[in-house]
Amino acid sequence: MLFRIAGGIKMAEKVDRRVRKTKAQLRAGLARLMQKKSIKEITVKELVEEVDINRSTFYLHYTDIYQMLESIEAELMEEITHLVADYPLDPLNNKESSYPFIEQIFTILDHNKDICIALLGKNGDMAFVNRIEKLIADTVLHRLSIRLPKDNRDIEYAYAFCLNGCVGMIKTWLSSENQESTQHMAELTHKLIDNTTHMYLEQALR
Repeated sequence: MLFRIAGGIKMAEKVDRRVRKTKAQLRAGLARLMQKKSIKEITVKELVEEVDINRSTFYLHYTDIYQMLESIEAELMEEITHLVADYPLDPLNNKESSYPFIEQIFTILDHNKDICIALLGKNGDMAFVNRIEKLIADTVLHRLSIRLPKDNRDIEYAYAFCLNGCVGMIKTWLSSENQESTQHMAELTHKLIDNTTHMYLEQALR
C-alpha cells in the first residue's frame, strides 16, 4: 500500500514537471512571437509550430491564445499583489521598506524576463502594465495620505513622475544585453525616487 502511494506521488510529480515544462515552452514561444506581432495576429497553429508541440497539447492547458495570455498575466499580477501586501511600503521610512520592495520587483521581472519584455513592448498589453502601476501607486499613495495633509497634490505628481520614469528604466534594463544586477537597479531606482520625493515629503510634514 505504501509503495503504491509513493509510486503515485512520484508519478504526479513527474506529470507536474511535464506540465510546467510545456507551459514554459509555450510562454517562451508566445513572448518571442509578441515581439514580432500583436496578440490578435498570433494563432494557436503558429505558436505550437514555434515551440514544436501538438495543438492537442496546447488545448490541454488553454482554450485559446487570449486565455493563455490572461493566465500568464494573472500569475504575474498575483505575485506582485502578494509582494505589495508583504511590504509596508512606507515612503517616510524609505530605506527600510522601499528598497527591499524595489529589489523584489526587479527580481520578479528578471525571473519573467521574456514575457515582461513582450508585455512592455510595442505589441504588449499596456492595459495590464497600467493595472500593475495602479496597484502599486494606489497602495503607496494611500499610505502616504494617512500621514500627509489631504490637500497636498504635489506628492501625487512627483510619484507619477517617478512611476513613469521607472517603467522607462525597466524597459531599458530588460532589453539590455549586458544587464545590470537586480541589486544595482534597486539601488539606482531607490536613489532616484528618494531624491525626487524627499523635498515634497519634507515640505508637507512641516
